[in-house]
Amino acid sequence: MSDGLTAREAIALIAEDFEETPPAPAAGARPPRAADRVDGPIGWDGYDASRARAWSRSGEEESVVWGAARIGGRRAVVVSFEFRFMGGSLGERTGDRLAAAYGYARTGRLPLVSLIATGGSRMQEGMVALSQLHRVAGASALLRAAGVPQLAVVRDPTTGGGWATLGAGADVVLALPGAQIGFAGSRVRPPDADPSAYTAEGQLAAGQIDAVVEPEELRDTVSLWLALLTGGAAGAGGTADPAPPPHALAPAPPPHALGSTPGAAPTGWDAVLRARSAARPRAGAYLDAYFDERLPVHGDRCGGADPGMLCGFGVHDRRSVAYAAQAGTATRPAGYRTAARLVRLADRLGIPVLTLVDTPGAANDAEAERDGAGAAIAEAFAAVAQARVPVTTLVIGEGGSGGALALAAPGNTWATPDSYFSVIAPELAAAILKRAPSDAAATADQLRVRPQDLVELGVVRGVVPPAGGGAGHP
Repeated sequence: MSDGLTAREAIALIAEDFEETPPAPAAGARPPRAADRVDGPIGWDGYDASRARAWSRSGEEESVVWGAARIGGRRAVVVSFEFRFMGGSLGERTGDRLAAAYGYARTGRLPLVSLIATGGSRMQEGMVALSQLHRVAGASALLRAAGVPQLAVVRDPTTGGGWATLGAGADVVLALPGAQIGFAGSRVRPPDADPSAYTAEGQLAAGQIDAVVEPEELRDTVSLWLALLTGGAAGAGGTADPAPPPHALAPAPPPHALGSTPGAAPTGWDAVLRARSAARPRAGAYLDAYFDERLPVHGDRCGGADPGMLCGFGVHDRRSVAYAAQAGTATRPAGYRTAARLVRLADRLGIPVLTLVDTPGAANDAEAERDGAGAAIAEAFAAVAQARVPVTTLVIGEGGSGGALALAAPGNTWATPDSYFSVIAPELAAAILKRAPSDAAATADQLRVRPQDLVELGVVRGVVPPAGGGAGHP
């Protein structure tokens, strides 16, 4: 079954206007007759007749329609699949159209939006059809290298090579509710396969797509994504200026070097307790206060998602800023991989990054180790270290060891008054040093974890005040 949308109806869901390339068939044009062709590149008996029936049924010459469109006032290249034409399958002529669309997007530096509904490669063309995936992957790689964003809207169904190239290979992947999504089509899956794994909702839970969007919300969502990925009002690629750190949301004034200011944490243990307070503002509150509007990037594309890592793009002061924010829990490997994916995408698109640090540390249970905690943390460290765009970090709560440092920008990290940063949690430090649990508070003082200590040590640049709170904010 399919979602019933034609290629052009799908385009109408998101675009104000559309100019097809090449133009649609002239009115009255007849489909090819079997006698006109030789049944395709591998001589599949009856293939030309099948194509003629597909043309008559769909009114399209091929399984893909593409052209220039305007979405939310922004120009883009749109590719839309016609499932009524041989199940939206990819053949050689489909590959020609897709390669042309990607090339046009790259030349014009226009974002590419794919509206996908396909059963995979066209068997009647054999390996000639399958090899079109190389063409699509190559064209996508060139577009990626050019810093042009790709957004996929996955319709029902999207399986096979179409999912594994245009769909899963896009920068941001949205899906219509209930869409069938998977590399394996319904007729070739194991008989005991869980059908829910092949749905839009199942793929969202597995971190393979970014959102499930209702059809009536699709135009606004795609429009906002294009604004965010192209820098919004700042223009494509955003700006090289770093994102300013958010203001502190807690009312406490910023501490000074000696902790003499009222409201400053007098001891290291006080700083730890303040950061662990349930009443302290968390990442969601900071993101809401900082961004005018934002959309999430979800999942690590490796089968996992961490609700304790909030990633996405938002509009701050009329320009796009990417964000990766820890939400106060022990960060899972999927969280680090999602953050690394976010930073790499922002770097490619020239969009500055804001990270918010708030975690007691990386998850260290057996499941996390089996899921590659070390490699995932290393990936996050590398993404931040290699970023060419500026990365700004604000420690808003607990800064627990390397699991927190992986998101911290070298030379551009700030702290709120109700935060701390430590080489390890004071309780764990005491245990490692064979001290009594009651010595954790004294150990916190020795570790110099207070925001004012971090400034003095040169670990953070400064302590941010609340809005209108005076000095300390850049």
